Amino acid sequence: MIGAPSPFPVDVATLRERLIAADPLAAADPAAVRVIRAPGRVNLIGEHTDYNDGFVLPAAIDLEMRIAYVPTQDRRVMLRSDANEAPLVFDLDAIGPRTGAWGDYVKGTALQMAAAGLPTQGLRGLLTSTVPVGAGLSSSAALELATTWALSGPEAPAADPMTLAKLSQRAENEYVGMRCGLMDQFASASGVAGAALLLDCRSLEHRTVPLPPELVLVVAHTGVPRSLSGSAYNERRAQCEAAVAALVRRDPSVRSLRDVDVAMLDRYEHDLDPLVARRARHVVEENDRVIAAEAALVSGDLETVGRLFAASHVSLGTLYDVSCAELDVMVEIATATPGVIASRMTGAGFGGCTVSLVWREAMDLLRQQIEGDYARRTGLTPRVWAVQAAPGAGVLGDGPSA
Repeated sequence: MIGAPSPFPVDVATLRERLIAADPLAAADPAAVRVIRAPGRVNLIGEHTDYNDGFVLPAAIDLEMRIAYVPTQDRRVMLRSDANEAPLVFDLDAIGPRTGAWGDYVKGTALQMAAAGLPTQGLRGLLTSTVPVGAGLSSSAALELATTWALSGPEAPAADPMTLAKLSQRAENEYVGMRCGLMDQFASASGVAGAALLLDCRSLEHRTVPLPPELVLVVAHTGVPRSLSGSAYNERRAQCEAAVAALVRRDPSVRSLRDVDVAMLDRYEHDLDPLVARRARHVVEENDRVIAAEAALVSGDLETVGRLFAASHVSLGTLYDVSCAELDVMVEIATATPGVIASRMTGAGFGGCTVSLVWREAMDLLRQQIEGDYARRTGLTPRVWAVQAAPGAGVLGDGPSA
């Protein structure tokens, strides 16, 4: 059912108590226990543009990860997760190769913090989360940003949010093996309450885009785990790079698809493999949609926002081939519901979630439509959240209510 994600299933006091009960070091010095948070994110528009030096419009959301921990001096990390039976245990000075498990995001981030010259400390901690895994809401970025704060010991990280986002991205690119762009980590690090963030992924310039307070962000999980594997994601990125390689022979100023406009693509499309050309057209047109969506939100032109969301969703399905039947059904239901301004798939694709902009008074109607019609048409059980744009990662108490 629709509902704000707070109160958090495990509140701060309970999380502290659980760590103190489970760990002798925390029990010996309860005052040393620290709790940090890092949010997931929803991308309003600008999908698969970030790794093409383009524009994105994400918002950090109040589905988040929390870690209660006590810093140690022995350089060992021991982190238990509510979602996994086996704890993550490793030495900060001997991290070793990746294993393919969730702990790779933590270990990769630790490696990148060391490479950046940031101080790290061992810890004993407990991780819990309301960011669903495999939903396209960036649970991996939330874990990476939570890691940057937890491994910094009792102090805040000795770096600004953008630096933390970039090293977290490198952890995912170089250690985990997912060639993601910067958007997810940037949103989790730099989120602003009540606003989306327009990010230029080339210059890294960014600005807040306030969201109309009378609208609610509604995230609907199709019940299909997001299955765009690392190999498929990397394949899309390689296809974009192939488009650039072909276009640069015509125009040496092209460094990425960010440098290509629709007119150039129309002029030289015959030089591209047809599949590569489709991928490029999505990215080029999506960049234009992001800029137009920001302007429409700022001016209050919600009708245009709806058209841009719809065009983005169609493009992701027909040109980039990352939608699926269940995502399409969810968008159809939402856009047919009175009071829904805009709806589209969000995240890398092939399952996961949609995001909709909804008048506050229409939330219950949308919930009813999804719970009834979507289940009937797909046989799947959806999950739906009304979420709020939230601050970026930090010590709990600096962000949303605990």
